[in-house]
Amino acid sequence: MELILVTGGVRSGKSDYALKRALALAGHDVTFIGTARVDGDDAEMADRVARHRAERPRAWISIDAPARAGDAIRRAPFGVVILDCMTVLTANALMREGVDDGAACYAAAGAEVDGILEASRSRAGTLIVVTNEVGWSVHPPTAIGRWFCDVLGHANRNLAAAAIEVVLMVCGLPVVVKSERGMASARP
Repeated sequence: MELILVTGGVRSGKSDYALKRALALAGHDVTFIGTARVDGDDAEMADRVARHRAERPRAWISIDAPARAGDAIRRAPFGVVILDCMTVLTANALMREGVDDGAACYAAAGAEVDGILEASRSRAGTLIVVTNEVGWSVHPPTAIGRWFCDVLGHANRNLAAAAIEVVLMVCGLPVVVKSERGMASARP
């Protein structure tokens, strides 16, 4: 699959851009892979997930994959796939593994990135991965927070290296920072 990485800050328009881009590429033949987990009493997260679902065309196929996103990519019935988002997938991996040191954080997140890249190489189509650029945020005061930023930054670099295109969202505007097929392709 051709990999397009969409990154930016919180509420910069990443998901909206990814949806429009997928719609332009494939219309209603899109698989959406969501990584969010809704724990029992987390009403805010449940509301957030419901809002995101309402923004997508009903005809799209949705797969929940809070872990092992590569497996979900392999199962996707359509050639255009959105993975939203790497940030939450990384947090899920760290929580699931109960990491207590930096090396364990890298291993947990690295397994997810490896699975995504292996799955994308195993099929044709386009994979749009949404992620957060956490390097411009507040420096976390805790070790786990710093490890999270470090491993997500590393994951983002690995995905960007494999991508044919990297789009940075700034104030709702796409800025192409890498394109192996020309700038015009970045417009949904």
